[in-house]
Amino acid sequence: MALLLEVRDLHVRLGGSHVLQGVSFQVEEGGVTALLGRNGVGKTTTLRAILGLVPREGAVSLAGAPIEQEPTHRIVRRGIGYVPEDRDVFAGLTVRENLELAVRDGAPRYELVFGLFPELRERADQRAGTLSGGQQQMLAIARALLNPNRLLLIDEPTKGLAPALVTDVAAALERIAQTETALLVEQNLGVVRRVATSIVVLDQGRVVHTGSGADLDDDALVNRLLGAGHAT
Repeated sequence: MALLLEVRDLHVRLGGSHVLQGVSFQVEEGGVTALLGRNGVGKTTTLRAILGLVPREGAVSLAGAPIEQEPTHRIVRRGIGYVPEDRDVFAGLTVRENLELAVRDGAPRYELVFGLFPELRERADQRAGTLSGGQQQMLAIARALLNPNRLLLIDEPTKGLAPALVTDVAAALERIAQTETALLVEQNLGVVRRVATSIVVLDQGRVVHTGSGADLDDDALVNRLLGAGHAT
């Protein structure tokens, strides 16, 4: 597979803390790369640094083109979609209006997102702030999918969701992975095992392991890297 994203010696300092301390990894085109680690090790910061949402040092390239000097809006226009951890839907706008605001260039892929999340079609005229947490997560993912993406950055899509909704989101991620490349931050190991083709593990702002999704079948390795308390 072709190399899509390369992160080299990435450093981020926030509020006096050295959050990322030389993070380096690669994402190959196709499938899902899971970015894993205990709480507070820098996973969300890594996604935000790739997009230029936080000050960073180091090199980031997309399909061989350096992007670390570009502003966020230009990085997004290169084909990187982002699903943030806190969903960030526009609560006062309808589902339809939230989707319309996400459209960049070309023909928006409404049939794709409504095929994945038919509830959104049914609730198109409902204000996003009145949706359930799971429905808001569907909307956040749908906004990113509305445009063709070379890479999707997805942060904690099942966080705070009921088990039935976790299953729905995992199924959607599986379908997404058939056509999109994704870098996924996710604490639920059951979901990660289901969708990940490769993994990158962070600890204290550094990469401590890279490998295939099959590495997650090694319970001793998982316990050592992620701790016994990691969600299953």
